[in-house]
Amino acid sequence: MDRTLDSRATYVAVTEDPIRPEELVGLVRDTRAGAVVTFAGTVREWTGGRRTCYLEYEAYREMAEAKLREIAHQIQAAWGPLKVAIVHRTGHLDLGETSVFIAVAAPHRGPAFDACRYAIETLKKTVPIWKKEVWDDGTAWVHPGGREPGGDTDPSR
Repeated sequence: MDRTLDSRATYVAVTEDPIRPEELVGLVRDTRAGAVVTFAGTVREWTGGRRTCYLEYEAYREMAEAKLREIAHQIQAAWGPLKVAIVHRTGHLDLGETSVFIAVAAPHRGPAFDACRYAIETLKKTVPIWKKEVWDDGTAWVHPGGREPGGDTDPSR
């Protein structure tokens, strides 16, 4: 009997529906995994000294899901065997809502933490998802890998 995790166990999605973290954790949970690490990106109220009212996300869905799948396969190749679930929201999101959720299950915690961090950092740089920040005093679109020229340059986005 093979006692390693299925290295092709991935779930990725771009959706307008609310993200349900417990369901995604359930998709990666495995009795052969000693660690499940998650990351939840949420809509925060303050960014670079500006009060956020809400966010709007848009995506090129087919390409975004292909890029998310590519990220999952990259981390499986680097830190596998592990299971991965990555979901990103689109549409209108209010303060406190989850915009992105990543769950990684691995035999040991080190690879699970490393893979989860790699997933969010790579997603932010490469996946065609755009965020419109709406503040009390204006708006700006944020594109993968950085902000529009002249926009807020807060690296913690």
